[in-house]
Formats: sequence, structure tokens, C-alpha cells
Amino acid sequence: MMSLTETSQLLQKELMGGDYNYHVDGIPGMSDAQYDFGHVQSQPPPSAYMQRTAQAGISRMSAMPQSRGGFGTRAGMDAARPMTSNRSAGYTSAPKTGSRQTFDPMGQGNAAGAKPLEKKTELSPEERMREIEKEIHKLVDQSAMLREKGQLREALEKAKEAGKKERHLCRQREQLNLLDQLNVDLTYAVCLNLAIQHQANDNDNEALQIYTQIVKNKQYPFSGRFRVNMGNIYYKQEKWTVAIKMYRMALDQIPNNVQAIRFKIMRNIGHAFFKMHQFMDAIDSYENLLMNSAQHLDFMTGFNLMLCYFALGDKDKMKSGFLKLLNIEQVGLEDFDDEDAELESPSNSNKDTRNLTEGDDALREDVKRRQREAATFIIKAANLIAPTVDKTPIAGFDWVTDALNQHGFPRIASELEIAKSSYFLKRKEFDKAIEVLRKFEKKEPSLMACAATNLSFLYFLEADHPQAEKYADMAVKADRYNARALVNKGNCMFMNNEFERAKEIFLEAIGVSADCLEAIYNLGLVNMHIGRHQEALLAFDKLHSITTANCEVMWQLGDIHEKLGNHAKAHEWFSLLVTSPKGRPTDPGVLARLANLFVKANDETQAFHYHLESYRYWPVDMNVITWLGIYYVKQEMYEAAIPFFNRAAQIEPNEVKWRLMVASCYRRMGSYPQALRLYEEIHKSHPNDIECVRYLITICKEMKQNYEHYAAQLRKLERMQEAQGGGPGGNPRAMGTVSNVGGGGGGGSSGDEVPYRRGAGGSYGPGVPGGGGTMRRQYEAEDDDPREMSPPPPMELYEAEEVEVPTKSAPKRRLAERRQDDDDDWGNDDLDEDLLPM
Repeated sequence: MMSLTETSQLLQKELMGGDYNYHVDGIPGMSDAQYDFGHVQSQPPPSAYMQRTAQAGISRMSAMPQSRGGFGTRAGMDAARPMTSNRSAGYTSAPKTGSRQTFDPMGQGNAAGAKPLEKKTELSPEERMREIEKEIHKLVDQSAMLREKGQLREALEKAKEAGKKERHLCRQREQLNLLDQLNVDLTYAVCLNLAIQHQANDNDNEALQIYTQIVKNKQYPFSGRFRVNMGNIYYKQEKWTVAIKMYRMALDQIPNNVQAIRFKIMRNIGHAFFKMHQFMDAIDSYENLLMNSAQHLDFMTGFNLMLCYFALGDKDKMKSGFLKLLNIEQVGLEDFDDEDAELESPSNSNKDTRNLTEGDDALREDVKRRQREAATFIIKAANLIAPTVDKTPIAGFDWVTDALNQHGFPRIASELEIAKSSYFLKRKEFDKAIEVLRKFEKKEPSLMACAATNLSFLYFLEADHPQAEKYADMAVKADRYNARALVNKGNCMFMNNEFERAKEIFLEAIGVSADCLEAIYNLGLVNMHIGRHQEALLAFDKLHSITTANCEVMWQLGDIHEKLGNHAKAHEWFSLLVTSPKGRPTDPGVLARLANLFVKANDETQAFHYHLESYRYWPVDMNVITWLGIYYVKQEMYEAAIPFFNRAAQIEPNEVKWRLMVASCYRRMGSYPQALRLYEEIHKSHPNDIECVRYLITICKEMKQNYEHYAAQLRKLERMQEAQGGGPGGNPRAMGTVSNVGGGGGGGSSGDEVPYRRGAGGSYGPGVPGGGGTMRRQYEAEDDDPREMSPPPPMELYEAEEVEVPTKSAPKRRLAERRQDDDDDWGNDDLDEDLLPM
């Protein structure tokens, strides 16, 4: 072995060899003379020296590995590289010309290539079993992934396939006597996955059967915990007692050091007791979650605990429970962002989409979602207990608002202030509601917009349209996508008779929120007012497709079809309004409209039926009373007509014509004393009525009594009438007549128009008070003297322009001809023979 001295000398000789040329080109500032080693004597070439030393050291280095002793030896190289060479292994200082040798320092190029690995022609039984196990594991993983993606049916199919292969695997191992290799954990995983997939697909019985097999098998560790899943299934089936039993059995299997799972099971037990209305037991379960500084209490459980306290009426517990709800701390909610916890509303329904475009990650979105849920539970609890938690509702609202402000929920406190104003609205205390809402004028724009919407609605109800429009503009300016604010603004335009502008705003509100029912309804009303009945029909048809059984919508559809002349469709909608389960079978207005349609169809039997039903539910409708009285007179049933005319006289005591009708009925019946007594009472209360005096003269002639004083009074009244400017050719009933009282005119025979008035069930629009239009009916007066059937003053329910509905007169029914000696001239007027003077 060479010593250290010999090695050092060898290195020095190597460096002095002439094989190295230190000539450097291209360095600025340096000449070639500085690096000229031409005067150095020539030394033996290194390759010759290497050959001499290599022969001497072969015997000593043969036992060393090639990496230590023979780096430079490879096929195709002229000389071996010494151990002390500073050249890289496998390279030379200059490439060999004409040779293309690859890098092969280990000399493997000359060795014959190894044969590729051969696969076994046949796997052993154990290896086949392991391959099947891998396939089963893969199926279970795929099933779980599909369930996570929401593809429940495909996940169940994968789970069933895994179960079949696992049973086939077990049978093969039994046949091959490999029972010692049974994989219990694999069977456990396959059965559990199959049960979970059945539960996800609502196959409750199959899931319960598999869960029962799992929990009864003692080979499966911790299988008793899956009684929680069984309890969840029974809870969904509303079998509360069995669910509580399963939860408690699972609770016994959970060790005490796993507190989180135990508290969740206790919460489920509390939920089941709450569903059974056993509030004390539910409170006991919920209050267990308050242990350890209530670190396991969540907002849903705290809210349910508040509901239990509220159900028992314990005000002190409600206060303490509400404070505990405000003190709940959950992971991710340490920095509760009140702005991000906005409650869901139509104006921020696309908030999640907007947040995603702003670049928020999934974790941030989850935190915001939990914040919104927490805010929802808090505001619901506050609205629930505020009216009852203190001596007075106002004091309760103030206490809850102070608690919210102290615990860092100012926005929710502002929401509660709006709820307080709504409480005042329900009690019709509009001034207090306005006072509360006006406090928001100096708050942030989002809260101001919400308060301005309510203020606009309040002022609109009070008919203060300028103020309503002012706050509606304020709300729209704060949030252009607030559909409710746009509806309020459209209502103000409607009341200002700016129908086209109102229509544009309602269309804009529908564009913001396609399901804004108020905007669609009011759009239909606007189109009706401007005479665009087809567009109104489209709006109400769309609204009916959304609400399906809204009475106001069906009323408007029937009204529009009647105005368009589609009486069959109008009858269909009004009939549906009466017969549908959510309709109004006792609405007198709808029944009267149906009766009017039957009158137009000349079906007096059905018209009489619906008029009588309408009178039964609303016995003060003058139109219905008049029609029924005339109907009985036409049928010569004077005794049946008297109660209706008496009712009309009670409703309108200043109208003398109703009492005259009653007296005429008595006279037609032959009850002359009663008729005379009633005529005398009418003359006493209305001494200047010419018609009453004429009837008195007529009945006195029939009864062979003295009538001279009535005749003198009649001449006196006629002279007074002529003195007032009537003259012989003027209106003979200018003073004190029935026609003068009723507002009737001269001329015309039948078909005097009587304004239609809806009953107590009248419809109106949800956004614009008083939608629809005043409908008028034509009754068959059957009298050539129009004095007695002059219409009462119109009583309009709607604010729309009046629509004339023409009807055909029914054929007159003529009475039997009177005796020639009957000197009854009914006040010397030409009257028809078939109707009383009315």
C-alpha cells in the first residue's frame, strides 16, 4: 500500500505532466506570455505512467469494489482513469473522432440484455382472494364518492355490487378452507356502507335491518354507536319514543372522554322530546349542553331551548336563555361580521353568486353561511320573546334591543326596531310606527332603505301620497334592486293617475324579482284602468299560475272576461271561486255576480237561486233586495215581496218609494185597510209627496170613503209644482215625488240601471288598495213609469271607471185585466198593468 508521502509525490508529478495546456483565450488585459509553459521540460505522458502504476496496483486493489478501484475502466476507452484524476468519470479531455459511444461507466453495454420479468401463468388462491378484496375496496370508495356528489341511486348500486362480491369472496374462502383469512373489517365496511346508502335513498326498512345485524354482531368493535343512525331513521318516521330509546342506548356505548359526540346525542334526545311537547324533559336534555361553559352549545339548540322556555311561559328563563344564545361561540364565528350576517331577502337573493365573483374562497363562504344562520336564529328568538319577556311589549322590545347592542349585534338590533314598528302596525298605532322608523334616517344606507320601504307603505295607507313617494324614492336610491320599494313607488304613480309610468315601474319590479306577486297584480290593475284588458288578462293568468287558488286573482279574471263579453269564461271563473276548496262559497258579491250572469242568459231560476243565496249572507245589498222584490211581484207573490221592500225601507228610511211598494203590495193582495193605514202614515211623514196623495185618493175611491180633502191637497201640490216652473209640459214630479227623491228622470220603460255593489267578500289588490272596477247591472224593472224605479245613489267599492253592461229585457208578464168599473188611475199616470208603482 502506498504511503501518504508516495501519494503526494505522485500527485505532484501528475500536475507537472505535459498533457495539460493552461493556455487561456479571450481574457482582456492579459497576454499569452503570462501563461506560456513552453519552457517546461517534457514529461512522460500520463497514459504511460498510468499503465505502469496500474499493473503494480492490480493485486492490491482487486478486492475493492469497482466504484473505488476501477472508475475509468470501460469498454472502448484507450486508457484507464486513475483514482486521483480530476476528470469526470466516463469523459475524456477531447472526444474521439469518428466514434459515437454512449455514456456507460459501469460497462453494461457489452453485457447481454436481461430477459423481461415473466408473469405467473396462474395466481394462487390467496392471491386471487387479495385481488377480489381490492376490487371490493374500490367499489366501496366509488359508492361513497357518488353519494358525496349527490348521485344517490348510483351510489346504492355500487354498494350492492360490493356486497355481492364480498359474499362471493366469503363463500370461496369457505370452499378453499381459508376461513382463517376471513377479513372481518372488510365485511364490516361493506355492510355499513350499504346501510348508509339505503338510508340516503329513504329505504328505511332495509337500512334498519342491516344496522340491526351490525349492532348485534359482537365481532364488530364499537358497533353500538350506530344506534344513533337507527335513532335518526325512527326520528324521521316520527317514532319519537323508539328514537329516544336508540339514542340512549348509543349514549351508553360512547365513553365519557368523547364529550362532543355525547352532547350531540343529548341534543337529538332533546329534539325528540320537543317534538312530543314534553318541554321539561327537552329542557333537561338541552341544559346538559350548558356544561363546560356551554362550549358544545350551538345556535339551533339554544334556539330550541328558548322555544321550550317560551312554551312554559318562564320569563326569567327566557331572558337567561337569550343571553346564553348571544354568548355562544363557534369555530369560525369568533369575529362575527354583522355586515356579512345579513338576513336573506329578495334583494340579496343572488348574494352567494356575487360573493363568488368577488374571489372569496370556500372556507370564507362557509363562515358567512354560518354567520347568516346564527343571525337568523337570533332575530327569530328576539322577535319571539320581545312582546312577552317583560311587563309590556314595548319594555320587552327595549330590553332585547339593549341586550343585542351590548353583545355586539347592532344590525340585528336595528332589525328588531323594524319588528317593533311592525308590532305597532298590527295594533293600528301608525304614529308610533312612523316614529320608530324615522329613527333610521341617520343610520347606514342599508338599514335606511329597509325603514324607508316600510315608511312609504305607512304613508300610502294614510293617503299621504307625497310622503309615500318621497320615502319610496329614498328606498329605491339606496337599493335599486329592492322590488318592494319599486312596488311602493309604482303605487304612488298609480294614485297620481300616471298609469303609464306606474306600469313601467311595476315591470321593472318584476324584472328585479320575477315572483313579486304585488307587482304582477298591480300591473294587471293598471292595464285594466287604461283599458288594456288583454294585457291585464295575461298578468292575472301568470299570477294564477303562481298562486293557483288565490281568490282575488280569480275574481279579477272573471271580471275581465265579463268586460270582454266572454260570459262563459266569466261564469267559469266565478263558479270556481265559489266551489274551490280555498275559495269563498259564502261571498255574497261573487254570488251576485253569478246571478247577474244568469240574468243575462235569461235563466231566471238560477238567477233567483244565487240572488237568494247572496241575500242570505249579505242582507243589505240594495241591488239584490230590489231584484228579489221585483221577481216576487212578477210572479204575483206579493206577500213574499213585502219583507224585501220592508228591509229596503229599513236600510234607506228617507226613501219613500220602498214604503209605497209595501202599501201597493197590500192593495194588490186585497188588504185595503192595511194599505190605507200605511198610505196615511206615509202622507203624515211626507205631506208634500204627490204620488202618495194620488194613491190615497185611489184607495179611498175603492173603499167608498171620502177623499175630498186629499183631492184638495193634490190640487194645491200641483199648483205649487207648476209655480216652481214645471208648467203643464214640464216634469210632473218636480217637488216631493218619488222620482225626485230617488234621483230618477222621466221617460224610459224598463232596464233602469242600478249600480252593482260587492258584499263583504269584495276583493282588492295587495299593493294598490281598491283594485278592480265598479260593475253596474240592469234589472228588469217591468214598469213603464220610471218614477218608481229610480236607482239609489251609487255605492262604489272600486275606484275604476264604471263599465256599462247591457242586458236584454225579459218578456213581460201581464196580469189579468181589471174590471172596467175600477176607477184606479194610480195618480192619473199611464202605468203598465204588470207592475206596482215603484
